[in-house]
Amino acid sequence: MQAVEISAYGAPDVLRLTERPMPIAGEGEVLIRVSASGVNRPDVLQRTGNYPVPPGASDIPGLEVAGVVESGDAAAMAAAGLAVGDRVCALVAGGGYAQFCVAPVGQCLPVPEGLDDVAAASLPETFFTVWSNVFDRARLQTGETLLIQGGTSGIGVTAIQMAKALGARVITTAGSDDKCAACLALGADHAINYKAQDFVAAVAEITRGQGVNVILDMVAGAYVTRELDCLAEDGRLVIIAVQGGVKAEINAGLVLRRRLTITGSTLRPRPVAFKAAIAQALRATVWPLLVSGRIKPVIFRVFKAGEAASAHALMESNQHIGKLVLTWS
Repeated sequence: MQAVEISAYGAPDVLRLTERPMPIAGEGEVLIRVSASGVNRPDVLQRTGNYPVPPGASDIPGLEVAGVVESGDAAAMAAAGLAVGDRVCALVAGGGYAQFCVAPVGQCLPVPEGLDDVAAASLPETFFTVWSNVFDRARLQTGETLLIQGGTSGIGVTAIQMAKALGARVITTAGSDDKCAACLALGADHAINYKAQDFVAAVAEITRGQGVNVILDMVAGAYVTRELDCLAEDGRLVIIAVQGGVKAEINAGLVLRRRLTITGSTLRPRPVAFKAAIAQALRATVWPLLVSGRIKPVIFRVFKAGEAASAHALMESNQHIGKLVLTWS
């Protein structure tokens, strides 16, 4: 099969289209003939040597795919209601940039009715991540307020729509007026241009000094100190990336007085059972919203698989709004 490999750690041009042996589905797994592969920030980190591959995972990058079930563990497939020929999208621990990919049965979801494979390939990584962190860990409730740092990222466009559809108020930051407008068009109640405004002051004004209940943070570093000032009593800060650095100073007295929670997670190394539980929650709660059109995939650009380097270069430029996807002919 054809696959995109990381020939060496470095710039986007280290991504090379090559031939690899076709993977074989093992116990509890299916083999997917891939039509489209999602591109995500962790793929860039893996390419630069900053995101080690979990033990046992493929060294081929790519954490989400969509396509057709080619074969697999018959018993596990039957128990999950899957059959050869079904259209699925799946979260994987690696190997997504390839014409064939193995995925655990529990991490496969049906392609939502009305979506093509490109749209479906854009779903798993961000939807699993947002559900796990915003709704499971941070316990966002109907009527609460969520602050999203980076509303036009793949995570951001998903979090805006999911939170709004489930009854929350959404404030987001973005790096330009155009990106702020895109966030508002997706349903955000307020969008703050962090290059032109102090987001702490803006949040205080928007919430009339009450603060937000949950913050979804992909920056960390110096942002953490400022984010604690944005939280309401019993507020929850959930960190899912450290683009601004791994070290931060916190006001421990503020944490005590307001009963704040600081948490975070990485999804890739978690066990299959953990991810399968997220898949079940998504299928029950979020998949109907995709079918109805209340939540829509946001695709910025589609590349042929051989253009993976260009996709990574675009991602690193931060000029995109939403998801980037590779296609296989």
